[in-house]
Amino acid sequence: MKKTFKKEERLCNKSLLNKLFHSGSSFVVYPFRMVYTEVALEKVQSPVSVVISVSKRRFKAAPDRNRIKRLIREAYRQQKSIALYPFMESKSSGLLLAIQYVGKEEVPFATVWTKMEKALAQLINENNQ
Repeated sequence: MKKTFKKEERLCNKSLLNKLFHSGSSFVVYPFRMVYTEVALEKVQSPVSVVISVSKRRFKAAPDRNRIKRLIREAYRQQKSIALYPFMESKSSGLLLAIQYVGKEEVPFATVWTKMEKALAQLINENNQ
């Protein structure tokens, strides 16, 4: 599987976003808060649709928010094909996922990478139950 992050994998649909934030489950793997919900595979274009957000209240400057989002996107892009996509394809359902950065300061990429790995593993465990 290619390690890309295409437009089809981004969650942009307002009705699906509303469904995610109103009826989704969540957990925290600091510095991330993961909100997720399962949907029928026909409603989404890829097995996992993702939205990434960083609080404007905590990071006033747009370049800081953009840098954090870029680091999160990169860590997700490199790790999604290892466990998340094979799991969702075997389950034959779609997943809506919001990755929210709740940390108070920027962290280095190595930290983002390891925490993303833990968060995706926990997502698979919680979705498996």
